[in-house]
Amino acid sequence: MESTRYRPLAAVREVLFILLALVWCIPFYYLAIVAVKPDMEVFTAPMSFPSTIVLGNFAEAWRGTGGVGLGEALLNSVIVTVGTVSLLIFLGSLTAYVIARNTQRIGGLLYVFFVVGIILPYQMAIVPLFSSLRSLGLVGNQIGMIVLFTGLLLPMAVFLYAGFMRALPHDYEEAAQVDGAGRGKIFFRIVFPLLRPVTATVAIMTGMIVWNDFFLQLIFLNGSSAQTLPVAMYGFVGEFTARWNMVFAAVCISIAPILAFYLFAQRRFMQGFTGGIKS
Repeated sequence: MESTRYRPLAAVREVLFILLALVWCIPFYYLAIVAVKPDMEVFTAPMSFPSTIVLGNFAEAWRGTGGVGLGEALLNSVIVTVGTVSLLIFLGSLTAYVIARNTQRIGGLLYVFFVVGIILPYQMAIVPLFSSLRSLGLVGNQIGMIVLFTGLLLPMAVFLYAGFMRALPHDYEEAAQVDGAGRGKIFFRIVFPLLRPVTATVAIMTGMIVWNDFFLQLIFLNGSSAQTLPVAMYGFVGEFTARWNMVFAAVCISIAPILAFYLFAQRRFMQGFTGGIKS
């Protein structure tokens, strides 16, 4: 009787979910059809299926606009993203371990300090950041962007790692201490292997932020040979017009690597994110 009573409600719920899924698919449909349209059809019939599928848009987008090609920009994005994520995993996990295992007041104060770092908008410090990096010769290269993103995203990494570590049992660490193991050995041999779920979360969340960022990379990389994908795609947008089919083709190319990585690590992403929130 219970299943019969709730069956109509379940059917309505499923219909609503299907409609919602279709709504979510509209941007992807628009992205796909505009990416293969001829130039004129982008403006004359933007929502219709293209009369001629132009796969050459992807090749032209890959070549770029005469400056940095999309292939070189893709490599720059990979370097900046991988470098930033690697540093965040290393520094974030070590910092969070100190905070999570410190029972004194200083541990709580450090945790609050990093949480405040998540809340504060970095835009209000963009001028001193630019001045500092320029004085160090780090404007217009990948190393500068790696340092910048690491500093800005470290609070998020510490927050996720610390939340996950507080839920881990101390038994293995205490046993290793009895056997004479130092703090460094305990962390790298015992604790860090247990952090794989939250490490995947940190890698995906921060990697997506770095990969998709446009504002900071436009300011710090514009006009240099270290341009990343978002800045290179901006080259298709002119002062009076834009080649949106080229932009959309470049977007299709740019989302492929990050989407593949997310699909590969999505299970660990959810495990780590849930662990961080629970704590």
